[in-house]
Amino acid sequence: MTKSNAGNFFEDFIPGKTLIHPTPQTVTEGDLALYRALTGNRFAQYSSAEFAKTIGLPGLCADPLHAFHIVFGKTVADISLNAVANLGYADGRILRTVVPGDTLRAESQVIGVKENSNGKTGVVWVRTKGINQRSEEVMSYVRWVMVNKRDAASPAPEPVVPDLPPAVAAADLTGYPEMKAWPFAQSGSRHVYEDYETGEKISHVDGMTIQEAEHQIATRLYQNTAKVHFDFHGQKESRFGKRLIYGGVVISIARSLAFNGLANAGQILAINAGSHVSPLFAWDTIYAWSEVLDKAELSDTCGALRLRLVAVKDQNPGDFAYKNADGTWAPGVLLDFDYWAAIPRAR
Repeated sequence: MTKSNAGNFFEDFIPGKTLIHPTPQTVTEGDLALYRALTGNRFAQYSSAEFAKTIGLPGLCADPLHAFHIVFGKTVADISLNAVANLGYADGRILRTVVPGDTLRAESQVIGVKENSNGKTGVVWVRTKGINQRSEEVMSYVRWVMVNKRDAASPAPEPVVPDLPPAVAAADLTGYPEMKAWPFAQSGSRHVYEDYETGEKISHVDGMTIQEAEHQIATRLYQNTAKVHFDFHGQKESRFGKRLIYGGVVISIARSLAFNGLANAGQILAINAGSHVSPLFAWDTIYAWSEVLDKAELSDTCGALRLRLVAVKDQNPGDFAYKNADGTWAPGVLLDFDYWAAIPRAR
């Protein structure tokens, strides 16, 4: 009997089953600095402790995406070690701020399964919770993954497909500071909630080329052990013949690029939906653009923008590539990420 973990296959996922994931991780200021170095994150509240305190945060804290990747990384060994692809996200709720010294762990519940028509793979839906050292839930999200079967001859399970909301309701958004003071000269922009219009598209102009060492360090930072990101030898026989870059790297870099145009909308409050549309490889260049999908007034001093963040590869983001007339994805689209972000209102 082997003592090694071979990961779960499609047959191992039963609706209602709870998975307790290893390994808890204590977040340090070093982690935050490395995250900035690997993603280029320039949002002021995740760069300056003094700025964070001024706007009502407890001090320098983890970007919610950084915390999301840590929690996600915990789940890989149990959920996606034998995955073909991570397909999407929904109903993601950022519930509490994560500060240096907090320890994060994760647990997931299987909420859906459906075998694919090829009989070799199936889709698994899980709801994952990130929990801190005080047993407080800091986030919750649903993701679905295409996973290999252990044995193609195994009988198909009864399909269970969860009913997921298209977006987190604005009334359910929590965790935002009052933003009574906002040092605009330090934040990088004077654009506030009232300056953005629903339907507006913003090209983020800048690009970032991804290299092998960078994406592997980033993925290790989150303790994500997926074989497709690390095992160059093993991936020679794969569909692409080389390592894939973790989709979370694409999300974080695209959002860091979004600073140029959305500098005051740095705090993610919810993840409504997300799709990894096509793969990214070393030496590809990521560009990004955003569309304002909706707006909501949260308080007298704070609003929220519902944003579609689209990452594209090796092309001008000002072309706003998204979908073709027939609904298929346009060439070069990497990511479609729908989220709510807090932003100060006009004084």
